[in-house]
Amino acid sequence: MSGVSGTGSAVGEEWGARAARSRALAVLRVRGRALGFAVLPAAVAVVLYAGEVTGHFSGTGWGTARWVVTVLAVVVLLAATAVALVVARARPAATPTVELAETAAPDLYRLVRDLADRLGVPAPAAIALTPDCDSWLEDRTHRAHRTHHAGGGTGGAPVLVIGSPFLWWMRVGELRAVLAPVVAGTGPAAHPDIAAARRFVRGLDAAIAVPRTPGLDPVRRLGARGVGQVARVLLRACRGHAAEMERGVAAAGSERAQEVDYGVRIVAQEQVGLAYAGWDRLLTRVALPAWRMGRWPVKLDAGVVSALTELSRRDRLADGFSSRLGERPACDLLEEPGAVDEAASLLAARLFHGGPAEPGPDWSPVEWSQYPEEVVDRKWRTDAARLHQVLDGIDAAAAGPGAPPPTDGPTLTRVIDRLTMTAPGPAVGATAEATETPIEAAADQDDHADLADSADFADFDPLDDLDDDSPPNPAADALAGALSALLAREEAAREARVAAESARGRTAAAVPAADRGATAYEGVSGPDGPLPLFPLQPPRSGHDLLADHVTAMVCCAAVDTAEAVPGLDWLDGPALLLGGERATDLGPRVLSLVEDGDPEPLRDWLARTGVRPEKPVRLV
Repeated sequence: MSGVSGTGSAVGEEWGARAARSRALAVLRVRGRALGFAVLPAAVAVVLYAGEVTGHFSGTGWGTARWVVTVLAVVVLLAATAVALVVARARPAATPTVELAETAAPDLYRLVRDLADRLGVPAPAAIALTPDCDSWLEDRTHRAHRTHHAGGGTGGAPVLVIGSPFLWWMRVGELRAVLAPVVAGTGPAAHPDIAAARRFVRGLDAAIAVPRTPGLDPVRRLGARGVGQVARVLLRACRGHAAEMERGVAAAGSERAQEVDYGVRIVAQEQVGLAYAGWDRLLTRVALPAWRMGRWPVKLDAGVVSALTELSRRDRLADGFSSRLGERPACDLLEEPGAVDEAASLLAARLFHGGPAEPGPDWSPVEWSQYPEEVVDRKWRTDAARLHQVLDGIDAAAAGPGAPPPTDGPTLTRVIDRLTMTAPGPAVGATAEATETPIEAAADQDDHADLADSADFADFDPLDDLDDDSPPNPAADALAGALSALLAREEAAREARVAAESARGRTAAAVPAADRGATAYEGVSGPDGPLPLFPLQPPRSGHDLLADHVTAMVCCAAVDTAEAVPGLDWLDGPALLLGGERATDLGPRVLSLVEDGDPEPLRDWLARTGVRPEKPVRLV
């Protein structure tokens, strides 16, 4: 029995590859059993006709049986043919990526090919980038994908997908070490049995989604649902074998890459985790506020370097990571790193936020140097304007028609006074009733009735009736409800506008879907769908929204009256700078006002920093 050797060993000599091939044969046996079941009635019909010719199966009963079996065989064969055609023609899912031609990254292609030569495996057909901290091989040999990746292919080799943050944070040696196990996976992928099993599984997965294809008439949709049910049964039968096959492929790639930059790979894995943390923080704290303002940062990958450098400055656990920046970064392997970073940043906005596929009037790029003014300051003033719009609506509803508008203007004092009301006044109470659900309103009436009917009201102790459900600040609850409703209307209007613009663009572009650019993937967020594929954060609660808007109002007052300036913190996003230092103690004071109705901590902060809350602020 041959033992497991190093990188020069054949695929069949590796334990992982043998396990993967065994599981691939199990998947193919499922396909073979399905084919055998489809031809079984035809085989029985052939036997019956042969018996008639030889005189063994003669008589009226046998004639009826032959006709019944023949009809059944024709129906089953037609159904099996339909299923086979749908499975073969259905377009498998493909990850939205930024395609890298060899002319755009010749050094990167050369590095990957040299790595494949050292591993003794076929080189990937092409290289693509994804705005995520991961790397994998993706099979795009289906004819629907070959139209997008016709150049630079090498037969049926998969495409190497690399996380774009790796190119900017990692050094060249670290990137080569991280990619070694991934590139080694092209060896098992080239085996005919594994390739056939993967095509079968991907075809079944794609066939399940065919009934959801838009534009199908009722008859075709009904037939597609039947095919989908058959595909679902087959996929369930081979799912376990397919999972074990992929584990075997991964084990084979890891085994083959053992002797290639093994020591460097241990260090590089630390950088993978660090890059993931910095990328997640950059998306959720820095990019997401800009996306919500209709702006998309054009250099997200470069921002990862700044974020992780700032982390290494703050955190002793990350100390020393920034010293690596003196070595050659992997992004030097690209001919135009800025253009690639811009394309990856736009794709990240589509995947994680649902932004449009192309820049437009409501979706424009922003440089990091413009971020404080174009995003931070604009976000604060937009939120402050929305907060005062809600207050104006509450006051107008309370005053009745024909009443003069409020004279206090957009001041911070107005917001603080409204949130510190000991009990909801007529205006706030009316808004609270408008935002309540019928169930909540009925519950409130029951509570008041029970209290009024109590015989021992004199012995009532308010502390005995406090629980987690009792709102400590009713005024904040009313404002939060009205603010959430206004934001929901604005978001619905934005989605309708984006959908209308997308529909006009698709109508104007008389180009087949297969001939559109490489980024035109169906099912992607933004113009291609109502929701992002990977939402970064769950919907925020009303109190979170209110706290954000009150914080924005405080920041506007600080900028207008205390010579503060908007800034960018690479780890925490928008920041208020007072005297060049970030104001880190504002959040708890705003929460004290919103949650408990206690304005004193915030008033002390305003007095200490010189902010004048009685002065009107400039709004958007």
